[in-house]
Amino acid sequence: MGISIWQLLIILAIVLLLFGAKRLRNVGSDLGAAIKGFRSAVKEGEEETAASAAKLDKKDEDVIEGEVTRKEKDKA
Repeated sequence: MGISIWQLLIILAIVLLLFGAKRLRNVGSDLGAAIKGFRSAVKEGEEETAASAAKLDKKDEDVIEGEVTRKEKDKA
């Protein structure tokens, strides 16, 4: 029940007749540029997330964990 190669070729021929090769080439290059921009934005987001995680890890190194064994009363 899938689309065969002949059906895809007929659809491609109809699209070429309706829009023309030049317009389809422009649409293809615009789509490629959009995908490239999306990939670079995702990469920048991942790098930013990794940098903020590294900052959080560095802050955790300064934390001293312990347990209170006795409590002194304020001398006022």
